[in-house]
Amino acid sequence: MADEKKKLLPSLIIPLSFILLLWLIQIAQKILNVSFISLGLYPRRMSGLIGIVTAPLIHAGYAHLFSNTLPLLFLGTGMMYFYPSSALRIFGLVYFVPGVFVWLFARSAYHIGASGIVYGLVTFLFFSGIIRRDTRSIALALIVTFLYGSIIWGVLPINNGISWEYHLFGSLTGIVCAFIYRKSDPYKKYEWEDEDDEEHGKLEISHNRDLPLN
Repeated sequence: MADEKKKLLPSLIIPLSFILLLWLIQIAQKILNVSFISLGLYPRRMSGLIGIVTAPLIHAGYAHLFSNTLPLLFLGTGMMYFYPSSALRIFGLVYFVPGVFVWLFARSAYHIGASGIVYGLVTFLFFSGIIRRDTRSIALALIVTFLYGSIIWGVLPINNGISWEYHLFGSLTGIVCAFIYRKSDPYKKYEWEDEDDEEHGKLEISHNRDLPLN
């Protein structure tokens, strides 16, 4: 358990650093009394291409940013903890790839916010857990989905005020990453899991002994 705690602390550094950057940018908008919305992603405009890099860093307000903060913390830490060798590459993909498709196919409006990253991380952890049979990844994604239940509907064009396109392409990117990196960071069983398997095996043997022979 001590080793796991030591591993957890470094896993928090990058997610917390990224979240701090988001909050500093939002606070700067307030202090300077300016809006960085023009740095968002505007589809099919050459000037909007910069948004592929900057759009996930910009939020419409504190409520918008706060709605992304806790999911980014939980999911980002889970990524760094369970997939340490591939986490940064996956984060880079769910950061940039959805923006490319949003620029190509989304509605003509400024698209901003880190929610595309959140959707990418949720689907990566969920589908990676299914592919690898890693119950911890599935549990982490389900916890976030439970806490933020509306996340399920965010990929549908229900609310014109949100960038459902960013959510959709973020989700698809996460699913593709789960397949691409299915063999990276092989699932490691811990001692307590092995003990559970052994106990389960003993119960099955004991149960089978009581069954009538055919």
